[in-house]
Amino acid sequence: MINIKNLDKALKKVEKPARYIGLEENSHNKDINHAKVKFAFAFPDVYEVGMSHLGLHILYNLINDQQDFVCERTFAPWFDMEYQMRDKNIELYTLESKEEVRNFDIVGFTLQYELSYTNLLNMLDLAKIPILSKDRDETFPIVIAGGPCAFNPEPLADFIDLFLIGEGEEATLELLELYKKHKEGDFNKKEFLYDAATKIEGIYVPSFYEIFYNKDNTISKRVVLESKVPEIIKKRRVRDLDKMYCPERMLVPYIETVHDRISLELFRGCTHGCRFCEAGFIYRPIREKSVDTLLCQAEKLVDSTGYDTISLSSLSSCDYTQLDLLIHSLLDKFEDKKVGVSLPSLRLDSISIDILKEIERVRKTSLTFAPEAGSQRLRDVINKGVNESDLEMAVSYAFKEGYSKIKLYFMMGLPTETEDDLIGIRDLSYKVKDMFFNRPKEEKVGNFQLTTSVSCFVPKPFTPFQWHGQDSIEKFYDKIDLLKKTFKDPKIKFNYHDPRVSYMEAIISRGDRRISNLLLKAWEYGCKFDGWSSAFNFDIWQKAINDSGIDPHFYANRTRDFDEILPWDFINAGPTKKTLIREYNKALDGNITPDCREVCNGCGIDNCEMRGVFN
Repeated sequence: MINIKNLDKALKKVEKPARYIGLEENSHNKDINHAKVKFAFAFPDVYEVGMSHLGLHILYNLINDQQDFVCERTFAPWFDMEYQMRDKNIELYTLESKEEVRNFDIVGFTLQYELSYTNLLNMLDLAKIPILSKDRDETFPIVIAGGPCAFNPEPLADFIDLFLIGEGEEATLELLELYKKHKEGDFNKKEFLYDAATKIEGIYVPSFYEIFYNKDNTISKRVVLESKVPEIIKKRRVRDLDKMYCPERMLVPYIETVHDRISLELFRGCTHGCRFCEAGFIYRPIREKSVDTLLCQAEKLVDSTGYDTISLSSLSSCDYTQLDLLIHSLLDKFEDKKVGVSLPSLRLDSISIDILKEIERVRKTSLTFAPEAGSQRLRDVINKGVNESDLEMAVSYAFKEGYSKIKLYFMMGLPTETEDDLIGIRDLSYKVKDMFFNRPKEEKVGNFQLTTSVSCFVPKPFTPFQWHGQDSIEKFYDKIDLLKKTFKDPKIKFNYHDPRVSYMEAIISRGDRRISNLLLKAWEYGCKFDGWSSAFNFDIWQKAINDSGIDPHFYANRTRDFDEILPWDFINAGPTKKTLIREYNKALDGNITPDCREVCNGCGIDNCEMRGVFN
């Protein structure tokens, strides 16, 4: 256990000490000395971000509900706390027992965002755990990682002992059971990793593979170094969400978090097939929970947390087949307790006036819509599946119900984008404003405010656009300047994402094992919390790029050939490569692919029923 007196001294000198104390409502405080396997859940960002992550709450409670296992949490300390920890020789510790992370059996990182990878390295260093996997023997924890970014694990291959590809509820328990068996004997790290790789589906151990490169820096081949280790790693997925573990209680922080509410997961997967969206492809097929299951889970979570908002959380929550019934039932059950329902983001073709009426029964919030592109041509290229009339109808419903604060999300730099597509972002935004002010005076409720946010397109693995090169930083800034000149109305707030951050995201997300050296140098030079605008330092990243010897254009801006071996090709994420190539070609031709709920498009997922949607 760390020195508590030193911790007390440190907490008196930091901005938000509640980030580092634990003891929240519904936290587990099991005796770690009696646990057969000790698991440290490591979130490589600040407490407020990590505590808003539904996966943390699921795995934290799932593991602690097992008699032989204990799960405790650790987060990336903010700059002020890191200074105090290094100054007072306080190692990275878990919130529950204040035990050093180094003393746990397994440290599990969740990978939600590529720009958090330097935090991962920093946390290992704070824990006095060797950063490179090859430098860790049996006296150190096994370091594992999972989450959506693990679908391209290669940039972290030098640091992580074992990756879990796909959904983790079942595979995590299988892994802990296997570790328990190995721990009962004379524990050998390599033997445990070998058993995990050969006996548990979805497990990838980088050290069991060697990568060879061509003279042009593309991958020439991938060689398996151990017998019976699979050449292809098949993602894990939970087949029946009604039977899947769901916590009956959630941790309630002492400080406000990013999402300070109950998160109720309606389903996993998506049927729309937006060609830029990695989650829409890697989480196929769609699997829904029943209304009865959701009502039961919501009741337990409301009773155990006291939260006054239930957020209906999924990739496209409005697509839930019984959404009207669910919202009506939730509000009937909880309206007397003043518990409201929120939808994080609304598809323009799915929102209805009935849904808006139900949501506002308790409280009115702002509404967020994502047209993604400024023209119908480009929306067809990305297979968004919505048109301008959908936007007009959705916004009209919203204004009729008294909503006056609207957010619109777009992307720039999408494949085939032209200046007309960019101007279309301005045109759609002004159309929404005009729709509000052109209403009769008595129907103008509240102070109108429109926020138009534009992000930079980042090509992602396992999407049809994974081969497409990203715009250069200079081109992104030219597009931003163009948009800035067109947004002159004070009623419309124009926001944009930093192209330099998106550039680094593209380098890492499409990277191979050689990116590990870039990450290591960036961390050594001081990079951390790179997803935070206040902390991101592009000059340091450029120095790390130069000193690591990589060509950033090779990873971020280069359009790749279909026959090139991609770093993540050894993972079976569901849809076949043939499907992704077909979708990319359809995108360039401006052709759309119908929703999976309407017709099976033959994406290649196995064990799908009901037109390739539910399993």
